[in-house]
Amino acid sequence: MASRKKKEKAFNVLAFFIVLILAALVLLPIWWIFRSSLMSTAALNEYPPSFIPHEWLWSNYSKALETFEYWTYFKNTFTIIIPAVTFGTITAIFCGYAFARLRFRGKKLIFNICVGTILLPGMVTLIPLYIFWTKGMGLGDTYWPLILPFLTGGGFFNIFLIRQFLMTIPKELDEAASIDGAGRMRILWTILVPSIKPAVVVVGMMLFIQIWNDLLQQIIYINSMSKFTFAIALTNFTGSFGTNWPVALAATFMTILPGIVIYIFGQKSFVEGIVLTGMKN
Repeated sequence: MASRKKKEKAFNVLAFFIVLILAALVLLPIWWIFRSSLMSTAALNEYPPSFIPHEWLWSNYSKALETFEYWTYFKNTFTIIIPAVTFGTITAIFCGYAFARLRFRGKKLIFNICVGTILLPGMVTLIPLYIFWTKGMGLGDTYWPLILPFLTGGGFFNIFLIRQFLMTIPKELDEAASIDGAGRMRILWTILVPSIKPAVVVVGMMLFIQIWNDLLQQIIYINSMSKFTFAIALTNFTGSFGTNWPVALAATFMTILPGIVIYIFGQKSFVEGIVLTGMKN
């Protein structure tokens, strides 16, 4: 028994150091952007590179704000993110509930067709959707083509995830609440949704990441500079800042900071939801 405990302890220590190394490798690019944003151009180009700046030039951030309209891009980005994530999460809950609890004709057929759409590459629908939103609906150079599609759950994977979590909750719970006089909406929002909170957080975070990184669609639908988001603005930062890479990297770090802060606040439920997703049948 003593020998077995020593082996387990040694394995735990080894696993800890492996995880620590992997975590450091993941955080290294973020640190490298941050340290580079606080250096001069000469210090940034010196070899071998220093891991910690010799001089912390916080003035690079004020210089970046003079050229990079950070708060305008921040407002524009969250003008898309807030309604898209909100509506996408809510509609994913409704659709997942319908597939998990309701009975209607053609349910299995519709579900199987929707599952098939997950395998459909986004590039296949890009041109038809562009023609529909710009020529058909006249919504070119607006945020609506980037928000309205999320009224359908933001993709069937989100609906599928909610549905799988709801399937693990016994239907007897719904029946007991129904006997007590609760309607379907009350059962959904007061009993079922709190029980699948990790899945809801995962859906919200995935929608946030999807929109935050969606340069392709944003650059297609948005043409006016006053409506640029972070994703589009960063594609032009080299031209704006010239060869002043520390200032450019300061702008880059400021754009990734909101995403880091949001993930820190939601990471507990996000990780829990990812872990539980792998346990659902």
